[in-house]
Amino acid sequence: MESMIYKHHAARRRIIQLSLWPVVAVVIAFGWRYPVLGYSVPVVMLMGMVGGFVRGRYVCGHLCPRGAFFDRVMPSLSRRRPIPAWMRSGIFRWSVLAALMAFMVYRIAQNPGSFDHWGQVFWLMCTVTTAVGVVLAVFIHPRAWCTFCPMGTMQSALDRGQARILIDAEKCIECRACEIACPMNLAIIRHKDSGTVADHDCLRCCQCCSVCPKDALSQAV
Repeated sequence: MESMIYKHHAARRRIIQLSLWPVVAVVIAFGWRYPVLGYSVPVVMLMGMVGGFVRGRYVCGHLCPRGAFFDRVMPSLSRRRPIPAWMRSGIFRWSVLAALMAFMVYRIAQNPGSFDHWGQVFWLMCTVTTAVGVVLAVFIHPRAWCTFCPMGTMQSALDRGQARILIDAEKCIECRACEIACPMNLAIIRHKDSGTVADHDCLRCCQCCSVCPKDALSQAV
């Protein structure tokens, strides 16, 4: 019964993501001409910051248009290799965040009074980082970019452990179906002994729960 609940959750998430990912294409394709579209970037950033306090990287896994693009479009084009550990390292992640924020401030400062200029800066950042994400998705893993995405890094830092995934060690047979399904390529089984997937990059998407053949995974309330 519980597995069916998570399967319904996965189906609902899929529908939401299929409706969201075209936003990325529209912003990139037309944002240079209509800068107002670039403001979708700070909107998603704000959603991520607020969501980080509530459920960690939930927004990344459910409401981020670019995350939806990587989940629904890129898997069929990806080599799906393990994400390198250095991409997950704190030094690398915070360096990327600092560099991108510095670039954003520098570019905005060139014409701070222009509404259109701000929109163009957001559009440019979205376009360039998405291009990088697509390359990483093809040659490494669909969500390789998401391991060090600045907003993901901030959400991970704000994560207080709400609604984490629980593991029933007695039921788990270590088939690793959960790890194959995990969008973030997380090593879920290594948390078996503790009983809780205490990884701040968990998206709370429950994909792992929906594919577990033994119902060993569940989400804390």
